[in-house]
Amino acid sequence: MPALTLHPIGYLRTQQQVKFQARHQPDETEPAAAGGESGNVLELLPEPGLDLALRDLAGFDRVWLIWWFHRNDTWNPLVRPPRGPSVKRGVFATRSPHRPNPLGMTPVRLLGIEGRSLLLGPCDLVDGTPVFDLKPYVPAYDSFPEAAAGWIDEVDAAAVLPPRFSVQLGARAVMQAEWLRAGWGIDFMPRLHELLARDPSPHRTRRIRRQPGGRFEIGCGAWRACFTVNGEKVDVDLLGPAYPRRFLMRPGYEEVPDRVAQLAFLEVWPDSELPLKD
Repeated sequence: MPALTLHPIGYLRTQQQVKFQARHQPDETEPAAAGGESGNVLELLPEPGLDLALRDLAGFDRVWLIWWFHRNDTWNPLVRPPRGPSVKRGVFATRSPHRPNPLGMTPVRLLGIEGRSLLLGPCDLVDGTPVFDLKPYVPAYDSFPEAAAGWIDEVDAAAVLPPRFSVQLGARAVMQAEWLRAGWGIDFMPRLHELLARDPSPHRTRRIRRQPGGRFEIGCGAWRACFTVNGEKVDVDLLGPAYPRRFLMRPGYEEVPDRVAQLAFLEVWPDSELPLKD
C-alpha cells in the first residue's frame, strides 16, 4: 500500500499536559477563557496561504479539528473503552486513540481568531497535538441527534442514573489534596470522584489496579490515589506522585508533568511514594 504524507497546519496549546486532564469528549459546561490561562489556542504555522485560508471562518460558532494522536505508536483491533463496563470492543466502534491510523476529529467552539491563532472552547486534545485540517461545523449537515449510537446508547442510559458509589477522602488525603490545590494549583479531585463514583473496579483504560491487601490504586495523570471499597463506599486514604523519586531525579525526566510538585510532595510525605508497576 503506498504511503500518504500529511503535514500539520498548526499545533494546539493548552493547559492539558496529560491524557487524564483531557476528557474523552469535550465538556461543554467547562468555562474556557479565550486566550486566557485556561484557554485552548490553535496556533497555525507561518506557512504561505494559511492566513488567507482563515477568511470567512469567523462567522462559525464551531469548527471540526482533524488531528493526530501523536503519543500513540501502536494500535489494537480490540480495545477496552474507558466508559462503561470492562468489555473489549472493536476499535472501529470506539473513539479509542489506538487506531490503524491514529487520526482524531473533534467539534470545538470557535471563540475568536487573532491573526494565526484560533481561540477555542473545551476540547479533548493535549498540549502539542498536531492539527492537520479545520472544517466548519454546519448544524444542518453535521448533527443527527436521533441517530442510534450502538453500545454507547446503553452506557449513556446507565450514566444518567445516580452514581452507585459514594466517595470519601480520609483525613490524610484531604490534607494532601488541599496542599496540592493551595500550593500548586493542582486539583484532580473532581475527576477522581467522577470515575470512582461510577465504577471503582479494576479497569486497564481507567488505570484502576488491584493492590495487595484488598486495596486499589487509580492513576490520575501525573498523580495516583489509593483506596478501598466497602460495599458501595469508596474510601480514598492516600494520594501520591505517579513516578518514584528515583525516576523524577533522572536526567531526561525534566519534562514530566508536575515534576517539581511531585518532588516537593515527597519531601512532605516521603512514605507516599508509589512505585510504578508493570
